[in-house]
Amino acid sequence: MIATVKTSMRERLIEAAMQLFYASGLRAVSVDKVIEAAATTKVTFYRHFKGKDDLVVAYLERRAAIEREGIGAAVGHGGGDPAAVMRLVSEALAVITCEPGFRGCPFINAAAEYPDPESSVRKAVDEHRRWCKDAFADLVAPLAADPAAAADDLMLLRDGAMVAGYLDAPEAVAASFLRSATAVLDGLKRD
Repeated sequence: MIATVKTSMRERLIEAAMQLFYASGLRAVSVDKVIEAAATTKVTFYRHFKGKDDLVVAYLERRAAIEREGIGAAVGHGGGDPAAVMRLVSEALAVITCEPGFRGCPFINAAAEYPDPESSVRKAVDEHRRWCKDAFADLVAPLAADPAAAADDLMLLRDGAMVAGYLDAPEAVAASFLRSATAVLDGLKRD
């Protein structure tokens, strides 16, 4: 007998949102489309989420967990060596940007669609960006007099790579990201 794993309705709604929001945009996808894709009802949707913005936040939290797992894996596999970690991040960017349907960074996309910095969506975006910058700062702390400034530089490169990955050839973007990140790290060694 094959065991099946039952997915909660909340998870089904988030999974449907993961597919629809990223492919079509947050504002373009109605709650009704998510409900239809998850094969549920409005009543069930509203048992799990107060409204669409709460679902968008749950979607972003899921995307953040995926990205954090990837960065954590790069740090672990790179043994804490910033150059090795940036090489692994570059390789991951090349893979991610080559995936069918790649539309850039879901956090940058969300910020563009939700310009109000006080909205729950923008707060979720800001929280993830802070986490990324903190992770970069921790990575370069042994090398940098000002780890926060170096983290800002690396975040800028990451953002640019995610946007360029949607517009340009992924291999070129990954190579450019690695060259730029290496230049930032080499500049820290001289400071």
